[in-house]
Amino acid sequence: METASFSVLELFKLGGPFMWPLLLFSIATVGISIERGIYLFLHNLRVDDIADQVSAYVKNGEYSQAGEYLEGLTKERMGAQIVLSLLRHSNPGKKFSEHRAERAVEAEAMNCINSLENGFNFLTALGSLSPLTGFLGTVSGMIGAFRSIAEATEVNAQIVANGIYEALITTVFGLVIAIIAMISHSIFSHIVDKFASRIEGVCSDLIVQMSEQADVKYEN
Repeated sequence: METASFSVLELFKLGGPFMWPLLLFSIATVGISIERGIYLFLHNLRVDDIADQVSAYVKNGEYSQAGEYLEGLTKERMGAQIVLSLLRHSNPGKKFSEHRAERAVEAEAMNCINSLENGFNFLTALGSLSPLTGFLGTVSGMIGAFRSIAEATEVNAQIVANGIYEALITTVFGLVIAIIAMISHSIFSHIVDKFASRIEGVCSDLIVQMSEQADVKYEN
């Protein structure tokens, strides 16, 4: 006995009208995932090398050289933007204000992280809407199957086959889209959270270093 095989197009047609919103959800999920992946890749989120170099400059009191170094990296290194905002509010030669520096870092870090997280809410929404839409197609398919049973004088598997196809296909497609959306969201969120944690530690260490240097100069 030969088993039936279906192409993606045939499965789409068997899935019924709810396959259209699922198609839009799948395109949006893949598009956002690719766009965010490329964006995160292009914006190098490493901060260790930046921290070491800037710390060396600050240790020697070379604030202008540190600023030039960071300005050369701001287009491709988001960590450099945040550290540069700290450096610009250090005011060498004056009493160092940790509170002002922390506020500057927090504001810049918030802007950078928000830009990194653009589209994350859409992935979360798609991860929730896709299975719900699939389940809605399931209900629609089962309604069609039971209607066929009610209208038939004799019940057999072929009568309810179309309704069952619609029910199962939309459920599977909805779950697959949701899985892709949630996996993408989890990976990207982990990358951003890791960056946020590292840059926070780097800026805290630099603020302490700058504060100690400023206190020594102020006392002298």
